[in-house]
Amino acid sequence: MAASMGRLILQSDWDQVLGKANESTWITFKTEIPPSTQGNLTSQGVSTEGIPYVTGSDGFAVQEVTKKSISVTYRIDSIDLTRTFLAPRVTFSTIHTLGKTISCIDTTPGGLGVSADSLGKLRIWQTSNGDTRRELEGHLGDVYTCRFFPSGLVVLSGGADMQLKIWSAETGKCGATLIGHRAGILDTAIVDRGRNVVSCGRDGAARLWDVGQQTCLKIFSDCGGEVNCCSIGVPSESCGDLGQPQSPPSDREILTEGKLLLLGCENKTLQGYGLHSRKKVFELPTHDAVNCCCHLSDVSAVCGTQDGHVTVVDYRNIRVPVKEWKDTRGPILSLCALSQGFFFTAGDGSCCYVNNEGETTVELTGADCDPLYRVSSDGSHIYTCCRDGLIRKYSLSHVGLSS
Repeated sequence: MAASMGRLILQSDWDQVLGKANESTWITFKTEIPPSTQGNLTSQGVSTEGIPYVTGSDGFAVQEVTKKSISVTYRIDSIDLTRTFLAPRVTFSTIHTLGKTISCIDTTPGGLGVSADSLGKLRIWQTSNGDTRRELEGHLGDVYTCRFFPSGLVVLSGGADMQLKIWSAETGKCGATLIGHRAGILDTAIVDRGRNVVSCGRDGAARLWDVGQQTCLKIFSDCGGEVNCCSIGVPSESCGDLGQPQSPPSDREILTEGKLLLLGCENKTLQGYGLHSRKKVFELPTHDAVNCCCHLSDVSAVCGTQDGHVTVVDYRNIRVPVKEWKDTRGPILSLCALSQGFFFTAGDGSCCYVNNEGETTVELTGADCDPLYRVSSDGSHIYTCCRDGLIRKYSLSHVGLSS
């Protein structure tokens, strides 16, 4: 288990400022123990291709610059700390009302996005240009979670009205409403192609649903309080036995065998259940309430907590985290697995990529201290949704992460 060696923080609009000759942005190296080191990055001029030539001060060295990315190194205790900062390729300001929090987002490789805001507006839009395609009307109150089925043609959403809704992305019609939660629905997960789905929420339970018959097949209620997040993965056989069901499951369960259900809970635990067996496989204590969790591989997962800790675990030795650290100024709000690593977003407006060696290598810029509530990837781009009402789109090819 290792802690963060420090963090580089760059002015959020650096790409706009450094696009002009003789302009400067601030950059800071910060650790948990003061003092911090502050310097400047200064544009000495701009090439005919629009790429600035940038120099650093106070020990900050610029390694590489493009129009939308800049790599900076700072040496601390004979070790070079390098981070690549990536500015948004496009910022969508018309999908939702400016200044209204966008609470959730998902995107597909097929060119569609779905998101919801604090006005209760749930919208499908084109990821190419941000044009709204459909408004999904039917929820009563805030929508806390929305995601596409693997087909990219169906949307699953849930919110404060305790309703789980399934929508056609092509027509905008609600095809099914699943009712049973006794408080707001905070997160969902889809089993395989979507004959079954899982939801969790403030009533302290996770539910396994049959979509076709709109019925609840199982309630996971032994969670110890509110369930903030859920994720489904397929662990390796080396991770141990997920158990067998005590009674024959319904024939409406499709492909739940061999799957591990992760639940992140308000009572400061990450819990794992055999989805088919209903057996609790583990319960890992964490630093604070678990806001988000995500499977990384067939042997590992990651979770983020309210007090800002990121914890990577190995299912084969769940009691000892592989790595655990804290380098943001806010809670960890969402996670997105990608390219042998993952992105996380935080309440201080940061969004970082951590590689499979546990190193934070890339940070997305643009949000100025406003919380980023969700992050999503369509394979070639990353999208974030923010309290400021903006959706930002980043090109992963700039940093070699596109799939």
